[in-house]
Amino acid sequence: MTGKVWLVGAGPGDPGLLTLRARRALEQADVVVYDALVGPGVLGMIPDTARLIFAGKRSSHHYMKQSDTNRVLLEEALAGNSVVRLKGGDPFLFGRGGEELELLCQHGVPFEVVPGVTSAFAVPAYCGIPVTHRDCCSSVHVITGHRREGQDYDIDFDALVRTGGTLVFLMGVAALHDIASGLMRAGMSPDMPAAVLEKGTTARQRRISATISTLEDACTAAQVQTPAIIVVGRVCALAEDFKWFERKPLSGVRAVVTRPRELSSGLAEMLRREGAEVLELPAIRTVPIRDKGIDDAVRRLEQGGFDWLVFTSPSGVRVFMDRLIELSDLRALSGVRLAAIGEGSRRALKQYGLRSDFMPTVYDGETLGRELRDVCAPGSRILIPRAAIGNPELIEELRKGPGFDVTDLPTYDTEYARSRTVDVAALLDAGEIDFCVFTSASTVRGFAAGVPDADFTKVNAVCIGRQTAEAARQYGMRVRVAEKAALEALVQCVKDAI
Repeated sequence: MTGKVWLVGAGPGDPGLLTLRARRALEQADVVVYDALVGPGVLGMIPDTARLIFAGKRSSHHYMKQSDTNRVLLEEALAGNSVVRLKGGDPFLFGRGGEELELLCQHGVPFEVVPGVTSAFAVPAYCGIPVTHRDCCSSVHVITGHRREGQDYDIDFDALVRTGGTLVFLMGVAALHDIASGLMRAGMSPDMPAAVLEKGTTARQRRISATISTLEDACTAAQVQTPAIIVVGRVCALAEDFKWFERKPLSGVRAVVTRPRELSSGLAEMLRREGAEVLELPAIRTVPIRDKGIDDAVRRLEQGGFDWLVFTSPSGVRVFMDRLIELSDLRALSGVRLAAIGEGSRRALKQYGLRSDFMPTVYDGETLGRELRDVCAPGSRILIPRAAIGNPELIEELRKGPGFDVTDLPTYDTEYARSRTVDVAALLDAGEIDFCVFTSASTVRGFAAGVPDADFTKVNAVCIGRQTAEAARQYGMRVRVAEKAALEALVQCVKDAI
């Protein structure tokens, strides 16, 4: 049976600009064919179940010819796969999307187009440049600055100058001299405001402002790199007043979030609200354990066999509660008191309509065990659903209690994970990662296992607590510890470090 192709625009880099429809297409993809201009934050959203094919192109460096990319899409669809062709920006704006659909049409392969946010408008907006403004212009024009090798430009510079509108040149940095001189020969004033916008919507965003006559020298002095776009027009003069992105507290910061995929979104969103570029690169994954021990614990709960349920992670809450609801219902918790090690576990319980009865003053296993021991009645029956390899300090403290019956129940295994699309070691070596945020010792170990060749002395580790910090120090990382074991405190720790 023939599959289907989704031609998807990934936007200019910021994963927050990926459309909802694009994300849904990624979530149901069997195969993702992606290019070099797709931001790493978007790449991090690709499900682990999807097979990846890199069809990257950047400047003069081509890893796969366009004809080969077209053929791959056809072959994968004919094999019955749901194929996402993921392209930077918008696939129909100088993205050669139409060429990729022609072959599919010839063979009757069904497809859909998911438009993307184009860098032509988004990047200027992030740099404080409105491409239209009533006091400055009445039109905007998007022009490709790319030309075929050995051929002259077919740009009508005279027509462009006559419009009096804002001009946005994509893929034109290498031809900046020809573009600027062509516009001035056509009558544009040498004093016309202009800008080159580098790596827009990312942590490495830069705006080089000048006039059309001085822009080339300014870019040479700034050593501009691609990807970058050129904007020419009076609207460029508004950038200093309208810049907003660079005023955010964490603007210019690229942070890696290492939590499991199902838990990373809250922390990532907090960092993004403060202006950080966030790469969600889970270092671990949780795998529920399905065995007789969990089922027996649920039956014992139903019979009133436990006085306390103690949770040490949001994953522990999720895995156990899902199994409880599958086998029984929340009435099995009648009369049972709930303890949570910290804010994350407390919030996870709240998602099931439950409120924690106890939280320690310090969010770690030793403190939880010691303080909970003091509030439990003698002979308390305590169930602790948690990772198969859990910190022993909690159990050691609780078993000091008078007649306590402590059941340490493994409910999930923790497996190490690594990114399939982002070369983390190369980014670290190039100084392209400012902070790695760790919420557990296992995320530290998983991160290290995923990039064994990395120089960990270059890692600025922001850690949620003492045990996490100790794990980071063992690898030689530079460690900062949040004042409190809470996501908000982690974000503040990043802000304090810059």
